[in-house]
Amino acid sequence: MKASTPAPATELREESRWLTDEEQRIWRSYIHASTLLEDHMDRQLQRDAGLPHIYYGLLVQLSESPHRRLRMTELAMHAKITRSRLSHAVARLEKNGWVRREDCPSDKRGQFAVLTEQGQEVLQQAAPGHVAAVRNAVFERLTPEQQKSLGEIMEIVAEGLQPAEAGADLPWLR
Repeated sequence: MKASTPAPATELREESRWLTDEEQRIWRSYIHASTLLEDHMDRQLQRDAGLPHIYYGLLVQLSESPHRRLRMTELAMHAKITRSRLSHAVARLEKNGWVRREDCPSDKRGQFAVLTEQGQEVLQQAAPGHVAAVRNAVFERLTPEQQKSLGEIMEIVAEGLQPAEAGADLPWLR
């Protein structure tokens, strides 16, 4: 039996469906803008509220939940992060007194993350500056039609990356 030899690099390049110049321009513009936007939001929240953007997002999710509490697995799903990263973030939020954990009475392995009064106050103080930064960085730069298109496009992309079938490789399932 003869060992197979790997295909030459030129054959692999020809088999791949590479991005067109226009697709490459759009992709790089997206990467550039999304990286700058995340950095901008994170710096604004660090400067004005002393918390990173990811922590702000967790506080928002909890504040919008019934009784300001969510199962840790649900919170990871809403935040689109791994359970390990969430556990680390919640530990830091607990240390600050902004969140507490509670055991789940119906599932001995499950836990809830609960927004404390202090966490709610931090969120209320941080929200106006964050909303102003989002409005300035995104919405004031786009026409209403562009805003609508951006929302529709991001929904399509997100739906395509969140398959509903069991076994999907999603962050909150890891």
